[in-house]
Amino acid sequence: MNVKEENVTYKTFDGTDVKSYLARPDDSAKHPAVIVIQEIWGLTDFLKSVAKRLAEEGFVALAPHLYSRKEHYDLYTQENIMDAMRPMWSLPPEKRRDQAAIQEMLSKSSETSRKIVNDLMFNRQTFEITMAKDLVEGYKYLKEKPFSNGKMGVVGFCMGGGLAFQISTMVPFDASVIYYGANPKNLDDLSKLKGPVFGIYAGEDGPINAGLPELIPAILKHKKNFEMKIYPNTQHAFFNHTGLAYDENAAKDVWPRTVQFFHQNLGE
Repeated sequence: MNVKEENVTYKTFDGTDVKSYLARPDDSAKHPAVIVIQEIWGLTDFLKSVAKRLAEEGFVALAPHLYSRKEHYDLYTQENIMDAMRPMWSLPPEKRRDQAAIQEMLSKSSETSRKIVNDLMFNRQTFEITMAKDLVEGYKYLKEKPFSNGKMGVVGFCMGGGLAFQISTMVPFDASVIYYGANPKNLDDLSKLKGPVFGIYAGEDGPINAGLPELIPAILKHKKNFEMKIYPNTQHAFFNHTGLAYDENAAKDVWPRTVQFFHQNLGE
């Protein structure tokens, strides 16, 4: 299927223009739509490739740049974020939650890196409130487009996986796919889910998987449609072919499952 790609913007709740990448079938028909939510790195080539692959399957795909605000755009570049996070990765896994070790690491980092780590690691919950609001406005923008047929899905990766889960409790998505994302902040908000959820997890992803023992009973309590797939011996972010954790076998297995899930629940 031929795909039309374009850079677009939409207004969010505070008047900010959210820069976004839009990919859709290059025809005059109406199609189901999917919001594609970024990892911590921002609107990367990887994320655009996911949106384009969805468009090739018959979906309209919008990937918002959640660092679009003037005070964020030049600071939260993929290069700056990688530079800031690299020293964190150099710490042994058991030290990555050790405040003393982290503070020692930050004392040797640049001012830019310190701000990025503080905002995206330690103060992310506050930042994510704004991101969630921006995504809700993206939902409204996409649903009202003349090439959207009104059926709405969402998929997110890592940080974006958690955001996808969170906003699925805020607006009525018809299908949600969560790649190794955190649980919604309030598990009782699962009662607000409209469509089914497909949760995808890496076997060796302790911080994310630690939330599963609380998630499953909450799903059962609220009688929601939840499908889960865990890939043994894989790491967080195994689907990103540009990253160090990429697992080709798992990535090739999970993509058809993702597409099928959207086809089943959104149509097309």
